[in-house]
Amino acid sequence: QSQFVESGGGLVQPGGSLRLSCAASGFFLDYFAIGWFRQAPGKEREGVSCISSGGTTNYVDSVKGRFTISRDNVKNTVFLQMNSLKPEDTAVYYCAARPECGIMNPLAFGSWGQGTQVTVSS
Repeated sequence: QSQFVESGGGLVQPGGSLRLSCAASGFFLDYFAIGWFRQAPGKEREGVSCISSGGTTNYVDSVKGRFTISRDNVKNTVFLQMNSLKPEDTAVYYCAARPECGIMNPLAFGSWGQGTQVTVSS
């Protein structure tokens, strides 16, 4: 079964940092674009960042300059470095795949993992 396993979440104070990992299981992610999404309680799942198979990246405006997405195809893993975290970043973070980044519509992505909880609070 092809899916991702997300890890690295936790509780952090405002202004702190976390590094999330998204490990692919059952397939090689070399030829896929990988997107990070998040879902806060009572809100819809939103796209946060995406990295194409060639390494092109994009970010939602609210995280630009604070989050960095990267990929290591040897480790079959994608990372999301999150700095200067804010309480509004609190959510469950997921990763998923599709052939190209395109519009960050969750319905267009597949192989979802279980997510990792990020809580930003003092």
